[in-house]
Amino acid sequence: MRADLPYVLMVVPAMVVFAIFFIIPVVRTAMLSLTDQSNHSREVSFVGLDNFVEALSNPQILAGIQHSLVYAVAVVVLQNLIALPVALLLHSRIPFRGMFRTIFFGPAVLSTLVVGYLWSYIFSSNDYGLLNTALRAVGLSNVNWLGDPDLALGSIIATQVWQWFGYQMVIYLATLQTIDTDLHEAAALDGAGRWRSFLTVTLPGLIPAFQITIVTGLISGLKVFDIVISMTNGGPGYATETVLTLMYRKFSEGNYGLAASFGILFLLVSILLGGLLLRLFRRLEAKYS
Repeated sequence: MRADLPYVLMVVPAMVVFAIFFIIPVVRTAMLSLTDQSNHSREVSFVGLDNFVEALSNPQILAGIQHSLVYAVAVVVLQNLIALPVALLLHSRIPFRGMFRTIFFGPAVLSTLVVGYLWSYIFSSNDYGLLNTALRAVGLSNVNWLGDPDLALGSIIATQVWQWFGYQMVIYLATLQTIDTDLHEAAALDGAGRWRSFLTVTLPGLIPAFQITIVTGLISGLKVFDIVISMTNGGPGYATETVLTLMYRKFSEGNYGLAASFGILFLLVSILLGGLLLRLFRRLEAKYS
C-alpha cells in the first residue's frame, strides 16, 4: 500500500480539479433544478420535478431539443460521408496529398465564432452576400438562407460540415496507417478484390475511428451553441433554437431553476447516448478482433 502512495498523490491534483470544475457544479446545478429560484422573486421554494416537466412539455423547448437532435445526427452523418472517402483518397499515393490534407484540415483550427460570422456574410440575403451574388450572376434569384425557417438550420449544418469534416478526415487517416498492410496482401492472395478487401480488412480496422468520430460528434452536436448564436441567434423565430441556446436565454431571463433543468437533462442524455454507442462499438470490436 505504501508503494502505491506516490501514484495516489499524483492522481489527487487531477481529482481535485475534476471535483471543482465538474462534480461540484453538477451537484449545484442538480439542486438548483429542483427549485424555482429566479431573479423575479427573493423567495426560493422546492418544486421537485416541476422544472423538468415544463422543460419536456413546453413546445418551444421541445422544438429546441428536436433541432439539437437533427443538427447532431445530420452533422455526424454528412461529415463522415465526406471525411471517410477523402481520407481513403489521401491515404493513397496521389500527387500533392500533403497539401490537400492541410487545406481540408485548415477550417478546423478556426474559431467557430469566426466561421459563423464568415458564413453569415456568405449567406447574406443583401446585395453583398457572396452566395446570392453568384446565384444572380447565373440568372437565379436571391435565396434567404438564414431568414427562411426551412433553410436556416440546414445552412448552419452546412457550415459545420465544411469546418469539421477535415478533423474527422485526420482521425481516419491516422487509423488507416495503423492497419497492417499484410492483411491486405493476404486478402489479395485469397482472391479478394479492392471492394471486398475494403469490407473485410479496412472497414473493421476503422472501428476505433468510427467510435471517436460518432460519439464525440454526436455529443458535440447536441451541445451546439456558438455557431447558432453567431449566425442566427436562434432565429428566424425559434427555427434554430437548440437546447443550449434556450438554456442561455432562460438564465439571461433569470429563470435559473428551469435553465438548470436543461443542463441536467442534457447531461443525462449525453451520458445515456455515449454509453449506448460505446457499448455498441465494443461489441463490434469484439466481433472483428
